[in-house]
Amino acid sequence: MTGNLPSDRVRETLVRKEGRTDPTRGFLPGRRPLDLHISLGCINLDKPSGPTSHEVAAWVKGILEIESVGHSGTLDPKVTGILPIMVGDSTRVVETLLSAGKEYICLMRLHATLPRKRILEACCEFQGEIYQRPPLKSSVKRELRLREVYYLEVMEIDGPRVLMRVGCEAGTYIRKLCHDIGLALGTGAHMEELRRTRSGPFREDETLVTLQDLKDGKEIWRETGDETLLRRAVLPVEAALRHMPSIVVGDGAVDAICHGAPLAAPGLLQLESGIKEGEKVVIYTLKGEAVAVAAAAMGSEDMMNSSSGIVARTSRVVMAPGTYPRLWSKKT
Repeated sequence: MTGNLPSDRVRETLVRKEGRTDPTRGFLPGRRPLDLHISLGCINLDKPSGPTSHEVAAWVKGILEIESVGHSGTLDPKVTGILPIMVGDSTRVVETLLSAGKEYICLMRLHATLPRKRILEACCEFQGEIYQRPPLKSSVKRELRLREVYYLEVMEIDGPRVLMRVGCEAGTYIRKLCHDIGLALGTGAHMEELRRTRSGPFREDETLVTLQDLKDGKEIWRETGDETLLRRAVLPVEAALRHMPSIVVGDGAVDAICHGAPLAAPGLLQLESGIKEGEKVVIYTLKGEAVAVAAAAMGSEDMMNSSSGIVARTSRVVMAPGTYPRLWSKKT
């Protein structure tokens, strides 16, 4: 049974006031024109074994014939699984995925065969907060740091091989985790195979596509005009932001936010419970379109009760200015 990442917690939707949206402005996320859909798209890509993450991102760029793509959470060449790809303007929010929790299926090989009970006991010790020093080949400074393993489930043991599911904080090195478990057991151990099955909101069992799927979708659209497969492969940017708490604003507040303005209390219509001051949130329209990523300037309770003041400070704009009417003026 799969464990839960912190972003899986259930949040209640709180309604401050009702609002209406102009149907002639903006688009429902799944109904954008294809060129806009792709330029505000993301891909839940199944990385194959062999190429680097940068090579895979470059191939996506070539297939879609688009100027910019970005990937989140680099995987080693031999590692397979979920590699989120942000396309076009969606690359502005790629950092929101870097800090999201991850899940892996790992095949660890012990350097000796041990009793099942002893293996299970050792693995249990590595749930919760652990200290890790990044390996020599890592791209970050090799300083001892604290990381959290949310769950570590031993799925199968076959002699010296241990198959396990690991849910962990971003920046946790599974290769190092295997090494440290081996030290704790006194036998030594190494990572034999690894596959990432979750990255923030992206899951292995949800719209996971291969490079070939993407290529087929593009060619079918080019030859027949049928967008179905291409739209199935490239998801709206909102799919990459589902793991973050949300707030909803009225149409009148949208364009100011698109120009980098903070959100004031009068423009706030709905929000989710449990938001903390300083936490990253996503600002949406009533149609469900992502407008921007922002830092909450107050918690959920204060947002509900405040009639004035700044609710959230815009940090990354997603939506293009002019999508909604300008109902504000610059101070002179």
